[in-house]
Amino acid sequence: MRPMKLLLVEDNATLQTTLQRSLGRRGFAVQACADGATALAEWRRTQPDLVLLDLSLPGLDGLSVLTQARSAGLTTPVIILTARGTVGDRILGLNTGADDYLPKPFDLDELEARIQALLRRRGPAPGPAPLASNPTEPLSAAFCGMQVDREHGAVYHHGQPMELPPRELALLRAVLAKPGHAIAKEKLFEWVFPGELDVQPEAIEVVAYRLRKKIAHTGAQLVTLRGLGYLLKAQA
Repeated sequence: MRPMKLLLVEDNATLQTTLQRSLGRRGFAVQACADGATALAEWRRTQPDLVLLDLSLPGLDGLSVLTQARSAGLTTPVIILTARGTVGDRILGLNTGADDYLPKPFDLDELEARIQALLRRRGPAPGPAPLASNPTEPLSAAFCGMQVDREHGAVYHHGQPMELPPRELALLRAVLAKPGHAIAKEKLFEWVFPGELDVQPEAIEVVAYRLRKKIAHTGAQLVTLRGLGYLLKAQA
């Protein structure tokens, strides 16, 4: 099995070297760069399994890198590593398309745990989309043109793959399993954040907010049911 490829974007030379060596000893293949423009080019070229992204970069800053990457359809999981530790900075980073946020200074064991958690989520969602019993019919029934590939976990809209970050993709697969039915927020949290004890339950609301905007063009609507959870329905 090949090692997981990480793209480390960090302009502090000492920290970059330390992280590259430490994560390398833990079995990751780490490629490092120190500015935003180079990071974006390498992201496109190498297609890493995960990106570790500093925000304060020379030239193109980290949020701009992330915005351009998501606009280009790059769905690689991203962990922001930054000294900007305020709640506002965290919300901005998550709403821009980051999957996790770790303020500096951080513990290397915690960073590895967060990396492993995100990499585990790259596979199919654990609960709502079971494998197809008939291999000749791998796609679920269509809802507003969206179908789930139950073997590989991808979601298609009118035959075209929907490029979504892992958490939003997991939430979409979950609600597509039961369109028109309310699914408890707690159950959705378990599917979107499996085994993550340090994530607050309210984090599912951020993922739902981002997903709601990204599926609006399909004619589907993700509705919040106060006290019950979320429901996927066709727009009126």
